[in-house]
Amino acid sequence: MIDTETPKKPAKVAAAPKFDLPKVEVPEMVRDFAEKSVQQAKDVYARIKSAAEETTDVLEDTYTTATKGATEFNLKALEALRANVNASFDYSRELLGSKTLAEAVELSATHVRKQFETLSTQAKALSTLAQKIANETAEPIKAGMTKLKVQ
Repeated sequence: MIDTETPKKPAKVAAAPKFDLPKVEVPEMVRDFAEKSVQQAKDVYARIKSAAEETTDVLEDTYTTATKGATEFNLKALEALRANVNASFDYSRELLGSKTLAEAVELSATHVRKQFETLSTQAKALSTLAQKIANETAEPIKAGMTKLKVQ
């Protein structure tokens, strides 16, 4: 069966009524208040933006200092490791070349004493370096905090 109904006409949409707002003059006090509010918002935004930029600069300086310090510390630690490994190889070579038990005992005692002194010196140097790096890394943060407190 074929539908023979006639198509329906779309319903007319009523136009929205037009209301004219009365022309009211905004009192000067309200205008001044609005202008001051906008200016205050701009000032606050500028201060927040400035603080965010300063904080970013402090973090970048801190990261750079920490990275340099870590690199310096790692190089110093690798240098100490290399020296200790070389000393151990030298000791092993000398020990294998010893002719008597007394000579081997003497070499061992000497090696242990030298290694203890060397390790003590290396530990002090690394500790001093770590303290220096920690102070240098904290310096940008301290300076940034002092600057923020002043403002």
